[in-house]
Amino acid sequence: MLRVVYAVIFLAGIYYPWRHFYAWFEEHGWELAPMIDAWYVNEATTALTWDLTIAAIALMVWVAVEVITRRDFWWLLVIPATFAIGVSAGLPLALFLAASRQARDIHLR
Repeated sequence: MLRVVYAVIFLAGIYYPWRHFYAWFEEHGWELAPMIDAWYVNEATTALTWDLTIAAIALMVWVAVEVITRRDFWWLLVIPATFAIGVSAGLPLALFLAASRQARDIHLR
């Protein structure tokens, strides 16, 4: 059941951010530089940008540990999910993978 919850959150983490990104790009053009500039227009957006950047770095460390120590290469999917969509997709995907492994381990016992 937990995997279903994480899968739903993953899909929401794709849909809602990209709905707004797409609208922004349609209005301002498809260049990335103006969007990055918009991330730093005031202290609130700058704080949110740093918050998400640090969360993404922590998530990438977790991915690296999972891939290196457990040889679980499915975790590599978290990297493009995080950088192409956002932490809102990458983190639920990582939690889904962790829950799947836990369910697999319980089943093998």
